[in-house]
Amino acid sequence: MEVDAAKLIGAGLCTIGVGGAGIGIGNIFAQYVAAGIRNPAAAPKMFGNVLLGFALTEAVAIYALVLAFLILFG
Repeated sequence: MEVDAAKLIGAGLCTIGVGGAGIGIGNIFAQYVAAGIRNPAAAPKMFGNVLLGFALTEAVAIYALVLAFLILFG
């Protein structure tokens, strides 16, 4: 296998993490909306935790993207 082909395959595998992060972010906000509908008084108190979960999940996507770029151009 050529080195260029291996780099492309490795970068493609790294970007699977971006899809997983997208699913995670969707789950975070779906559960927040569901909980907010059930108990509207608690929704403002939960919003800080939702943003923290969003930031941590998005960090996984950024790490996966950086790793893919390192494989391609490193």
